[in-house]
Amino acid sequence: MSEMTISEARSSLGEAVDTARIECEPLYLTRHGKRVTANNDEAMLEHLLETAEELADLRAAQETQERIAQGDEELIPWEDVKKDLGL
Repeated sequence: MSEMTISEARSSLGEAVDTARIECEPLYLTRHGKRVTANNDEAMLEHLLETAEELADLRAAQETQERIAQGDEELIPWEDVKKDLGL
């Protein structure tokens, strides 16, 4: 993983963007020796966001299954749903 100070990034923004894009890893920008932000390749960022969304959906499904197993979630028969929707 690469690091660059904010001052360096300011004077060579094109290089900072290219580094993140070519290496497909974040380029961490530092201030006073501490990481404060990261520059990511756009495709990698999209992939990470999609993965995070999928994991959140899985977690929600697992929590719902647990509530169903504990009897805390009301189930609606499919036939009732179709009837309510006029199908």
